[in-house]
Amino acid sequence: MRTGDPRRGFSLLEMMIVLTIVAILAAIAVPMYQSMIRRAEEAVLKDTLYTLRSLIDAYTADKRAAPQTLDDLVEAGYLREVPEDPITESRTTWVLESGEAMIPGQITTGIVDVHSGSIGISSEGTPYSEW
Repeated sequence: MRTGDPRRGFSLLEMMIVLTIVAILAAIAVPMYQSMIRRAEEAVLKDTLYTLRSLIDAYTADKRAAPQTLDDLVEAGYLREVPEDPITESRTTWVLESGEAMIPGQITTGIVDVHSGSIGISSEGTPYSEW
């Protein structure tokens, strides 16, 4: 049989122990979460760069002229819209690299490569702008 008030709550010590455990778990979980978010953004960037480079090559091969801007890919139906750079969170920060003719019979020069406009360093230790 219980003695005392049945509505008795937790003691201050019990509450402090629980809060300490929650704080320790949060201190472990937050950096892991941030690291996972960063790796996910990097994976999206790699995939987007691969797609853009493939579409630039396809456009150049089909039209025998390299695109002058990423908007040319949209206008020609290769893309629905210019993708967002997941690192800079902008559609306008892509760094376009122009070059000479890549395929025989190519009429005009234009974009041959694209890079992220971010000045940050990846988790691999390389600048995003070199990817």
